[in-house]
Amino acid sequence: MRTETEFLETVRNLGVLAHVDAGKTTVTERILYATGTTHRRGEVHDGTTVTDFDPQERERGITIFAAAVSCAWDGHRINLIDTPGHVDFADEVERALRVLDGAVAVFDAVAGVEPQSESVWRQADRYGVPRIAFVNKLDRAGADLDAAVESIRTRLHPAPLVVQLPIGAEDRFTGVVDLPHLRALIWDDGDGGGGGDGGGTVRRVPVPDELRDEALRRRRLLEEAVAALHPVALEEFCARSTLSAGTLTAALRDLTHSGDGVVVLCGSAYRNRGIEPLLDAVVSYLPSPLDVPAVRGLHEGAEQERAADPAAPFAALAFKVQAGATGRLTYLRVYSGTVRKGDVVRDAGTGRGERIGRILRVRADRHTQVDRAVAGDIVAVVGLKWARAGSTLCAPDAPLVLEPPGVAEPVVSVAVEARRSTDTGRLASALARLTEEDPSLVARTDPETGQTVLAGRGELHLEVAARQLRAVHGVEVNVGRPRVSYRETVGRGVTGVVFRHVKQDGGAGQFAHVVLDVEPWEGEFAFRSTVVGGRVPQEYVRAVRAGCEAALADGPLGHQVTGLRVTLTDGATHVKDSSETAFRTAGRLGLREALRACAMVLLEPVAEVTVTAPEDAVGVVLGDLAARRGRISGSAARGGATVVTATVPLAELFGYATRLRSRTQGRATFTTRPTGYAPAATPGAGADR
Repeated sequence: MRTETEFLETVRNLGVLAHVDAGKTTVTERILYATGTTHRRGEVHDGTTVTDFDPQERERGITIFAAAVSCAWDGHRINLIDTPGHVDFADEVERALRVLDGAVAVFDAVAGVEPQSESVWRQADRYGVPRIAFVNKLDRAGADLDAAVESIRTRLHPAPLVVQLPIGAEDRFTGVVDLPHLRALIWDDGDGGGGGDGGGTVRRVPVPDELRDEALRRRRLLEEAVAALHPVALEEFCARSTLSAGTLTAALRDLTHSGDGVVVLCGSAYRNRGIEPLLDAVVSYLPSPLDVPAVRGLHEGAEQERAADPAAPFAALAFKVQAGATGRLTYLRVYSGTVRKGDVVRDAGTGRGERIGRILRVRADRHTQVDRAVAGDIVAVVGLKWARAGSTLCAPDAPLVLEPPGVAEPVVSVAVEARRSTDTGRLASALARLTEEDPSLVARTDPETGQTVLAGRGELHLEVAARQLRAVHGVEVNVGRPRVSYRETVGRGVTGVVFRHVKQDGGAGQFAHVVLDVEPWEGEFAFRSTVVGGRVPQEYVRAVRAGCEAALADGPLGHQVTGLRVTLTDGATHVKDSSETAFRTAGRLGLREALRACAMVLLEPVAEVTVTAPEDAVGVVLGDLAARRGRISGSAARGGATVVTATVPLAELFGYATRLRSRTQGRATFTTRPTGYAPAATPGAGADR
């Protein structure tokens, strides 16, 4: 039997990342088919995929919720997460990347690196996740592997290490040449038991004579690129003027782990061509839990490490919560130790104890019960009542807090109300469950209007959430027009604003005297004190800062204030009546008075919009973007179409999808990516515009 350490060496925890429609879900389906996990290939267009099992995903033909599946290949267990490609669901990608050891980035052979491809690549960079690249759709008209690789080099900036040469082009694409081993892989035509055209069994044959010179040339380029990055490979290359297959494979693995290079493979997932070598590359190049650095956490302010050791104290991170048919599922990445059914674990954030009811090996919406989970596992557990996405679960006698995944700030909101007054209580409960499952959704009550407001990352995000309220939670709701979250900033500052807070109502009074300067600032908020001579003690300076921070929530234009620096230049105290409370109040009211004297600028959220349209529709696209106050930043021909990039106020994008389809007869597509805030065209415009 294999030891626990030997087992961990055979585990691969990876995600599939890409721009929407690059073929992520189809790649995942073909992996499940190739590994024998499924016996029929699911198709996105037929609504028969395993990972896109939610009715909304099948109806829309896109991935909305990250789905985990487990399969086996060549004696290795692969825990795979199919992630969304639409920008509105980038937080699902963020939570998945936090717990993954590696990833497969899928690119369209015609479009190359697309906007969301770049975004998810940057997300993976933040977490240091090693990646390999799969250039998909080589069977499409206009497919060009070299152009796609060049876009990876120029837009993502790793060193692309191409290990395959396509055999045939477009609809004549039939196989690849494996450059490290100089052999050809040919896929015979056949239905393969599922959809797609062709994609039967793979044959390993010698390199065709007509491709041998090109294959040798490309292998030489690969050897030179690897030798330039890897010292051991360089030593062998200098001694022998070539690299053996073993040295080349070992060097490619090292460069993948370090992030200095990215292995590039190619194929056509729809035609089931290229999946087996992709799985071989996952096993050969991506890390096991033993290959990644030990996870770090905090205990009582001190940093600790936990190695991927089943015998170490238990530590796991909850990265997803989902209400399923089997109950409330909490998805865990186990970093160290072992947990068994019935164990009591501690939520390190709240200190509460939780009992593990059941442990499930996940295959999207289907589960297999297991008795335990060990370091390196990704599983779902039933029975946890309080754990949320980002919670650390640990052994009660060995507490540790792991860094949670980041949560992006919502930028769009809608007002929601129950259609029947009797459902008001159910709506509140449903919203609580919805925001628990998706932390990037925020539900709150507007203090001015009394409305229930649901905020999210985009129009589609909120539309999906509203459908979830109706379909999953059984609450019929009315949804108001989306509103964006405006901000305001200081255009021109003021100096020497004096504010005295004096209050006498019997007993000890309150006294605080502050003098404030306010000026524009590149960051969100900064505070400093230049008071000398101890005129304002340090504990009162901290209270002034706290008061100023509280004043930022509601500026003169009615929105959150950002982009300013406040300087406390002078002040005075009273021997009896001064207190931290008094100076906190003076800071809050004094900054409000100072802001009313400043020239304020309204900021609105903006997004980068990338529209892909036929050449004869470009004029219509440009005109419509101009009407939406868009600023064109670029235009380029790609794959027989024109790609237009523009920066557009988010408030102007509501309903854009329908408008674009109708004006281009459905031939144009677009993606958006929030890029921050910019001055609004009409200062003082309200958020309900």
